[in-house]
Amino acid sequence: MGKRANKRLKTERPPIQETQPLGSQSATVSLLDDASKDDEERRLESVLFGTTYIPAALNENIFIVSDNENEEVGGGKELQNLLDTDLFFVDDSTIQLPGDKPEVDFDVDIAEHSDDDQDRDEASQESEESDDSEEDGSTDGSDGATAEVPVTSSSTSAKGRKVPAWTDPDDASLKVSLANNKRLRKLRDAPSEDNVGGREYERRLRRQFEKINPTPDWATKARTKLHPSQRKRRRLSVSSEEDVMDAMEEDLPDILASTGGILGRKPKSLPQGTLSIERLRDANISAPAEGAIKTLRFHPSPNVSVLLTASEDRRIRLFNIDGHTNPLVQTVHIPTLPMTTALFHPSGASVLLTGPRPFFYTYDLQSGTTQRSPRGLWGTTFSGEQMNDGSMEISAFDPSGEVLAVAGRRGYIHLVDWRSGTGQVVGSVKMNSAVKSVWWTSGAGDGRSELMSLGEDSEIYVWNVGERRCVRKWRDDGGYGCQIMGGDRAGSYVGIGSRHGIVNVYGSDATSSTGIARPKPLKSIGNLTTSITSLRFNHDSQLMAMASNTKKDQMRMVHLPSLTVFSNWPTSGTPLGHVTDIDFSTGSEYVAIGNSRGRALLYQLRDFALQ
Repeated sequence: MGKRANKRLKTERPPIQETQPLGSQSATVSLLDDASKDDEERRLESVLFGTTYIPAALNENIFIVSDNENEEVGGGKELQNLLDTDLFFVDDSTIQLPGDKPEVDFDVDIAEHSDDDQDRDEASQESEESDDSEEDGSTDGSDGATAEVPVTSSSTSAKGRKVPAWTDPDDASLKVSLANNKRLRKLRDAPSEDNVGGREYERRLRRQFEKINPTPDWATKARTKLHPSQRKRRRLSVSSEEDVMDAMEEDLPDILASTGGILGRKPKSLPQGTLSIERLRDANISAPAEGAIKTLRFHPSPNVSVLLTASEDRRIRLFNIDGHTNPLVQTVHIPTLPMTTALFHPSGASVLLTGPRPFFYTYDLQSGTTQRSPRGLWGTTFSGEQMNDGSMEISAFDPSGEVLAVAGRRGYIHLVDWRSGTGQVVGSVKMNSAVKSVWWTSGAGDGRSELMSLGEDSEIYVWNVGERRCVRKWRDDGGYGCQIMGGDRAGSYVGIGSRHGIVNVYGSDATSSTGIARPKPLKSIGNLTTSITSLRFNHDSQLMAMASNTKKDQMRMVHLPSLTVFSNWPTSGTPLGHVTDIDFSTGSEYVAIGNSRGRALLYQLRDFALQ
């Protein structure tokens, strides 16, 4: 029988190498062979045996031998046993040469008590100065030789300040054009400015970032609690415009943390022509309405950033407006009342909810409870026509919050006592035509406010509520079929909108009870062509918003000092839709716009947000 073809052939075993003892000569040669040792072994030997540590790269007796005969010497394997720390070193910008004179620092006390952000800014400025001195080359004053100093990698300087992790030495020679790039034009301080240096470009980027993302309130309060009794001192030496800006930025947190007044601070004058405005996320993005938004109002307190929306789904929603997420705070469902009007009480403690019903609801913000108006709201001392009033849609609080004016049928205006808490009608006044709108003036010299009402026949009545009589009556210029009336807080302007889209703006002589018989409008604004349904003034009487819900995108913003309409906003691309209501925040930082699609559009007015 032949041998199997797949039978494994026997192979010879490799010769067994004889193990050398530890103390033999060949082992001793291996220990003394520096060429086969890496830096880690050399460092370990220096620690255990006390020998001098010499890195492989600095040992002159080591020859580089390549295992590959075809590979040239220096082909890349001579550094394969070196560590990364031996190949690179960190250039610490805080090193001072022995020949340098120590600089006098006036900010020692400030750095000890300032917050982390200011420490970081000052440390970055010092590192840039040290980089400049290193680039110029510091030499010894005796012989001109450059002094060698050991490199350190400490993250803090000798003064305990934080130093920047990395500084680009090319920033000093870098030039950036702000005019050619459209995205960088907002960094310019003047329209004619173009090229800036690298460090100035970095400073303006920081300024723009802090403008868009200001320091939150909780961080400011935490810094105040950290050093309650220590106050920052202004720099002793301010030699350039940049130093002046830095000194102002140091005092800014203290100003923002205080609720007191500032001497010499004047309100900002809004320029005409173009409006600086920015689109934010919708105010009700966290809980959109299931139907058209009927009304929206900002809370009257400047310390509470809350927006209320009332929609067709018979729900009111409260949102905390922060410009980013706008979280939902509360939702209240009132199935028996189709809400068309929601008013904050001037004190900000409650909300009045009315609609096409002969009753109202009040929502208490503190307790979160809702109450319906008591029975017999209109009392028993009035005629049957007054008792059968079926709507409370047109209503307004006086500035003190003690009296609520409600428009009834056939020209009646009922006065509801709100101070006693009973919500009963204590009196009424009557016009010659149906009531279209009511508004309270800010008050005369004695602090007493007066009620103004607009009739269907375009006549305006000024009422003395205490005496229940009309003290003045005049007719709107042109008589275009008036629909709505509104004014500012100071009583400087009164706007009357008509069903033809014309808004007549009157001055302070129209609100006074002792004015001329028929005041003339300051200007008639006819930029809209449909019936005016919304008219709102901002807090400092510089802006007026007017809108119509008849057609899409029917809204304009008016600059009151010049009585001109802003040309840059809104545009044809602004997604306004059918605008149902408008309101400004207490400080005019935001403007909210409700539409028929259930969205509450939110915009930021930059001129007021940066004050």
